[in-house]
Amino acid sequence: MSLGLLILVVIALAGAGFVIGRQRALAQAGGDPRILHSLPGYYGQSVFLFAAVPALLLLLGWLLIQPLAIESRVSAMLTPADIPEGSSSALVMSDVRRIADGFDAMIAQGRMTEDALRAMDANTVDVRAQLAEAGIALGSDVAPNVFETAKSYRNLAHTGRLALTVAVIVTALAGFAFALSRIQPDYRARNVSERFVRTLLIGASMVAILTTVGIILSLVFETVHFFRLYPAKEFFLSLTWNPQFRGGSDLGIWPLLWGTLYVSFIALLVSVPVGIFAAIYLAEYASKKTRAVAKPLLEILAGIPTIVYGLFALITVGPMLRDYFAQPLGLGASSSSVMTAGLVMGIMLIPFVSSLSDDIINAVPQAMRDGSFGLGATHSETVKQVILPAALPGIVGAILLAASRAIGETMIVVLGAGAAAKMSLNPFEAMTTVTVKIVSQLTGDTEFASPETLVAFALGLTLFVFTLGLNVLALYIVRKYREQYE
Repeated sequence: MSLGLLILVVIALAGAGFVIGRQRALAQAGGDPRILHSLPGYYGQSVFLFAAVPALLLLLGWLLIQPLAIESRVSAMLTPADIPEGSSSALVMSDVRRIADGFDAMIAQGRMTEDALRAMDANTVDVRAQLAEAGIALGSDVAPNVFETAKSYRNLAHTGRLALTVAVIVTALAGFAFALSRIQPDYRARNVSERFVRTLLIGASMVAILTTVGIILSLVFETVHFFRLYPAKEFFLSLTWNPQFRGGSDLGIWPLLWGTLYVSFIALLVSVPVGIFAAIYLAEYASKKTRAVAKPLLEILAGIPTIVYGLFALITVGPMLRDYFAQPLGLGASSSSVMTAGLVMGIMLIPFVSSLSDDIINAVPQAMRDGSFGLGATHSETVKQVILPAALPGIVGAILLAASRAIGETMIVVLGAGAAAKMSLNPFEAMTTVTVKIVSQLTGDTEFASPETLVAFALGLTLFVFTLGLNVLALYIVRKYREQYE
């Protein structure tokens, strides 16, 4: 049974439980719901929850554990002779999964039966051709044991799916029967339903926390692994970034960090003034008709894919800056530069600053405006001395969001600023950022356990700590100005 069909069966069973549970409660109350402790719907909800929730939790846990268990058991079947020179067990296991998928495709297409599969061996030439037609290309260097391992992998996966189907349906039926047996007029069904909702809310609130913890732990573990292979002193103090996957790499972070800060600074230099001025105009001076047209048009910028901004930087902004500024001033001859990426990224960040700042300014109570006007202040004085101080914490939050967005941007930097890791004050030179190098170090045919690959996790952790420091600084500034205002 497919996963989607299994979930539908569980939901259908739970839905039937809701109807039967509600009717059973009314029947035991003689048709008078006033005799019941809870409303009839709560009794139905209790049956629905007992039938659906344990079964779906079992399904989720099974889907998480089964692949790990099968991988562990099947990988133990491989011998050192099955791993070609220059390859790894992970690559061989990838071949095992691909061959197993090919078996499934061939059987689903009617080109093979289960009996034929059991009789198949790695030296059968026509079987290789059939697998190639199914999209699985096998070379002559595929060991017979790998071929048999793929068959075992498929058998274990099919057995696991069958066991999963039986276990989930039995669990749903058991919960269904248990909940029905508890239905009595004095059964506190409402309390059961409300406890579930409270647990659901707590679980939802924990998702963000657990996700953050998972991200931090994954970065920390791989970073520790990196620093066992490469000295931390060289990483944090070296001014050279020159990864060589054959050895002798210089993996200093400062050229990347400098490019990140430089591009982000130029982007904020463009987006913050324009965004805040646009927000002040839309919130305080624009008519309703103008605001209704201008704000949606401004927010369209936030919906444009970053790759489109990158192409705009590569084709339009970069050549324009090179022809009209860099070359006449003798500052460079490349269309890829920090200024190109910073300007285009600043345009992209304008709606982040303006939209949030506009909402914050509109949230300032009208009574504060009226009080300022009553004291004789002009409109501009009210904006400067009353509204902006009151909205300052929210505006700082908008700027912080824009800064985080700028630090994490990749595509605009790739197409607009280039990939040169160097430290220079010239904004018309090509540079790169931390995020670009994280992508480049993790892509391609590289050995994952090498320092040149693991350095991506150290870069990611450093970037995380840096943005966390920005958040702490912003909170300090917000509290300081808020206290002065109050």
